[in-house]
Parts: sequence; C-alpha cells; structure tokens
Amino acid sequence: MARYYIIAGESSGDMHGANLMKQIRALDQEADFRFWGGDRMQAAGGHMVRHIRDLAFMGFWEVVSNLGTILNNLKQCKKDLLRYAPDVLILIDYPGFNLRMAAYARAHHIPVVYYISPQVWAWKQSRVKKIKRDVDRMLVILPFEQDFYQGFGLDVDFVGHPLLDEVIPLKESTDYTAFRKKNHLPGKPIVALLPGSRKQEIKRMLQEMISVARYFNDYQFVVAGVSDQSPLLYQQFTGRKNISVLYDQTYSILANANAALVASGTATLETALFGVPQVVCYKANPVSYYIARQLVNVKYISLVNLIMDEAVLKEMIQNHFSRRALREELDALLHDESYRRKMKEAYLSLEKILGGQGASGTAARMITRFVSSRS
Repeated sequence: MARYYIIAGESSGDMHGANLMKQIRALDQEADFRFWGGDRMQAAGGHMVRHIRDLAFMGFWEVVSNLGTILNNLKQCKKDLLRYAPDVLILIDYPGFNLRMAAYARAHHIPVVYYISPQVWAWKQSRVKKIKRDVDRMLVILPFEQDFYQGFGLDVDFVGHPLLDEVIPLKESTDYTAFRKKNHLPGKPIVALLPGSRKQEIKRMLQEMISVARYFNDYQFVVAGVSDQSPLLYQQFTGRKNISVLYDQTYSILANANAALVASGTATLETALFGVPQVVCYKANPVSYYIARQLVNVKYISLVNLIMDEAVLKEMIQNHFSRRALREELDALLHDESYRRKMKEAYLSLEKILGGQGASGTAARMITRFVSSRS
C-alpha cells in the first residue's frame, strides 16, 4: 500500500488535489492519503490534517501579521509528515509553505513531487535553485513553464491544465431554467461576481463589484461564494441590495453568465474556459501592493493574458479598480458585440494552447510510476 502525503493551501489547490487523488486511486486502489486541503479533498477520501481555511493568507502584510499561525502550521506539518512516513510528498502550489516542506522532506529522505508550479517566473526566481535542490519531480500545467525551467537547466513535465478536466464536461451541461429554479433566481440574464476565496480578497473586492449593479437593472448580479467563508462576510456587502450569493456553485454560475467581474487568480482562467466575457480585478493592502510592484516582473497579472502573451482581458489594478471604470467596462462586456466576439475567439485559442483534457490522469500516472520506481 503506497502512502501519499499531499499539501494544498487554497481553494484551487483543493480542487486539483481532489482530482489527482481520484486519478491516483483509479491506478492504485490501495492508495492511502493524508493531506492538508479542503472539502473536495476530504470527499475524495483519506485523512485531513488541516483545512485550507486556516492556511490561506494573501499578501505580504497579511503573511507578516499571521506569522505565528504560519510557523505553528509548519511545525505541525513537519511532525505529522515524519510520523506518517509517506512514500511520496506531493506539493500543490502554495510556495511559501510548500518549499519549506520540500527542504524538510529532502533532509529526511522523503521523495518530493511538486504538482502545479509556484509562479517563480513572475517573481522570486531564486526559488528555482531550491526546487532543483529539493524536488525530485516537477509537473507543470502552463505551457511556457517548461521552457522557463529548461532555461535554468531543470527538466520538468508539462501535463496540461487540470481545469480543462473540470470545465469542458460542464460547459454545455447546465440548464439555465433548472439552475434558476433551483436557486430561486429571477429570469434576468446574469452578471457573475467572483471576488476570490480568501477573506481579505472578498473584503477588498466585493463592495466595489456590487456598487455597479444599480446601473444595470436589466441584469441580475450573482456572487460566487465559497462555503469556507462565513455567510456574514458576504452579507455585510450584499445587505438589502437583492443580490444573490450562491455557495460552491461557481461553475454553474459561469455556465449561465453573460459577463463576469473576476478577482485576479485561477478564476480568470476558469471564466475564460466557460467563454464568459470578463474584466480582471485586483486590489491589495497598499503596503503589500507596493512591495509586489518592486518584486514582480510580468507584463500582466491574469493567467489568460500571460498565457496568450497579449492583453485579451482588461486588468483593473489597485487605484484603477474603481466604480466608474468598472461600470464602463461592464457596459462594453455586455453590449459591445464586436468586443465580446473578439474576446471569445481568443478564449478558443487559449483552450488549444492549454493542451486539452487529461492533466489529472497524466499527473497521477507519472506520480504512481515514480513511487513504484522507488519501492
């Protein structure tokens, strides 16, 4: 029986971790999992050590102010890893924590597979040295990452993007009428609001997103909420504004949306794969943003623009994320047919570049073979 220890630190990692676990179990029916993750990984089976709601801290200031919690988590994780003595440690993104665990695992002769690369190509390229030293196998999901790592003399495997496994089967399957009835929604077309999954993101994004709703009375605004957060967090912004918050139904919302306001992150790619015209929103703590500006070296913040290497989506960052700008962009997304068509055509190209379905299965095969080769 192979023992797999998996660490995911946020919602997208929980999703990818759960799909990976299912694919590993299909190949190794006796696989035993112990993990740090969320509800989806828990549903996939195994023993959860800590939930992602206690792990996700966004921004430099937030990390510093929660440093005690983070250090305690690391201490607990190290002890638990040694007690479990897995055949492999599988790390999913979450670099600040996971690279430390990779170094610890290496020092104790535990093999390490890193699935879904940290964004070292954007900042902290010095981390590549740590990856080269401490990680046995690197599985990447963005096509340009393979060339990036090869530039540092590190061979990695591109497995495709696991979001395609999630999105493509659901793309045409959601019935609008059934979705509306299930969630007691009126018949107006939908504008999706995706303010992120972390508490800090939601607090900074949602109020501005909701503020433009009064200018679009022919549409209903629906917030993609996550059950990891308290309903009270959303209610303080939605209040009496007659705006629905649907929990853990992001894909169903996107499958029925005419446009979307999306917090920068994996959600921009998810929205693109559903073919929904969108604007990318980002607002951080001013100190965190200032520090990031000095360190980050990328032309764009959204994955869609980065992968396509062009400004397919408008990015509203920090002070440019304003009600007036948001209102004007949303009006174009909803009513400018030429603009909508051009964006959707770019989405089709994006899907081809990402390499099609099967990433989770490919990653599972590589990992189980890796484990077998070391036994």
